[in-house]
Amino acid sequence: MLRYWLEKVWVQNTVLAVVGIISLYYWGWVFDFGYDFQWPILFTVNKTYQINFGVEILKGLWLTAKITLISSLIGISLGTALGLARLSDFKPLNWTATCIVEFFRNTPLLVILFFFYFAFPQALPEAGRELLFETQFEFWTATFAVGLYTSAFMAEVIRAGLQSIPKGLLEAAYSSGLTYVQVLRKVILPLAFREIIPPLGSEFLNNMKNTSLAMVVGVADLTWQAQQVEALTFKGFEATTAASVLYLSFSLIIAFVINGVDGRIRASSKGKNSLPVMFINMLLIPVSCLNKILFHPAGRFLRQRRRQKMHAGVTVNTSQLILKKLYVMLVLISKGAFLAILAGLLFSLAKGFYSFDWSVIFKEFPTMLVWQFPNATGDDLFMGLGGFSLSFIIAIVAIFASFFIGLVVGLGRSSTNRIFRIPSLLYIELIRGNPLIIVIYWVYFLIPVLFDSFINTVWSASIALTLFTAAYLAEIVRGGIQNIPPGQVEAAFSSGLSYWQTMRKIILPQALKQMIPPIVGLFIAIFKDTSLVTVLGVMELTSVTKALDNRLMIASMELWTTAAVLYFVPCLLMSKYAKHLELKLSPEQVNLKM
Repeated sequence: MLRYWLEKVWVQNTVLAVVGIISLYYWGWVFDFGYDFQWPILFTVNKTYQINFGVEILKGLWLTAKITLISSLIGISLGTALGLARLSDFKPLNWTATCIVEFFRNTPLLVILFFFYFAFPQALPEAGRELLFETQFEFWTATFAVGLYTSAFMAEVIRAGLQSIPKGLLEAAYSSGLTYVQVLRKVILPLAFREIIPPLGSEFLNNMKNTSLAMVVGVADLTWQAQQVEALTFKGFEATTAASVLYLSFSLIIAFVINGVDGRIRASSKGKNSLPVMFINMLLIPVSCLNKILFHPAGRFLRQRRRQKMHAGVTVNTSQLILKKLYVMLVLISKGAFLAILAGLLFSLAKGFYSFDWSVIFKEFPTMLVWQFPNATGDDLFMGLGGFSLSFIIAIVAIFASFFIGLVVGLGRSSTNRIFRIPSLLYIELIRGNPLIIVIYWVYFLIPVLFDSFINTVWSASIALTLFTAAYLAEIVRGGIQNIPPGQVEAAFSSGLSYWQTMRKIILPQALKQMIPPIVGLFIAIFKDTSLVTVLGVMELTSVTKALDNRLMIASMELWTTAAVLYFVPCLLMSKYAKHLELKLSPEQVNLKM
């Protein structure tokens, strides 16, 4: 009887509305937060500091937008170059691009950011450091680090898109007389970008959220401004709420633009009339006018010149031979120049490693692996353990605790019943629309308010990572369930099995097998993200490295390189294992070489 009524849409909407009203009433008027909310601090001038904190937060949003735009341009440009290089038959170029991509994909962004901020200037001569510090060093360090980090992920997306192009299509293009550059410009990239716009959109969103780490090097972005409001007024709830709303709004804007670009490229009949596509078309009106006024006449002129040369016969053949020889010579010169530059970089790298103070590394390496609070006792959490060991423990706790939450939320997200689907969707989008550092601050501020007690920062960080991981894991679960043919569900229902029996005995056993590779990839991401809990003072690997760097002050290059290696090696091994599982579960793959 209950199931009969719950299947009706109007009943589902009514239940959701009643639950929403009760929740709003309870949290707004019944529950005693024990906290004096002062929302006017966000839009009035503070009498003590004579500034409007809301305006300052909007300035931080503008700086976040600038970093996002510039780092996105760096990411897509460098990512396209790296993606093409990874498919090259020229082995030195292929290996170099692979090393760059694997290193930045398997190293936390925060460690990369600290490396460029603390260690990289020490490798420059005195004049170079002075020139570097005369610019907006913090801003450009954060922007370049985020762009470089994003490029490694975009490179893999672009490489996958390029490999999705049928090999016969490339052979037909080459047999028609097109050069590699022409095939790349007219066939490969247009087709590839049409397929990779959705995953590229996800990377653009991740890039925007990654800019929140710019605050750790003193960039006054949105997160920094929110924390500044909390530090000056002790109103962390209001400041974090404002930052969350702005980050969610920014995420929706980026998603809106990406959907418009995707719909316009696909040029589907449904997409032409959608609001995002209409917005993109409106933005492209000046480009279309310029194209008609300038580029179309130039193209017609060049085509006429080409037709006139076609009558030259031998002259055209001779000029084509000359151009082909020049092209071959240019390719050889380019390869030689690349090998020379690569040799110089490898020599400088080897020289730099040779000049390391290895005694510092050997002395501090055990501390970075297993750090303990002085005079730690058995009553301390994990016996006061820190460093790499604590990072790994936090990641293990987060991935196992989030599995059950993600499984339930993923099932709710896949349900056709709105009572389960809409709350699950709200949870996923709320968490995924905010940077992890904001989620960490939310948990840190809310737990004392809701439970009227403080907990250890390690547990606070673990809860934040668990909630964050569960949202992404829920999407993995939803994708795994949707990959199961719907006919199996219909057959199970027709045989008399209930929904939960169908899920437990038929759907989930098959879906979990497909979810293993992305879950391993998610564990890699969480292990890297443990570096962010340094903002709470948790003494994991990044915090320990920073403390050692502040104490020694002369070994930044050695310490941050060691930290990067400690993150990189486990992540690389896990990524290789994930790739092995993916190949094992889907062996039908064709590699594209260009």
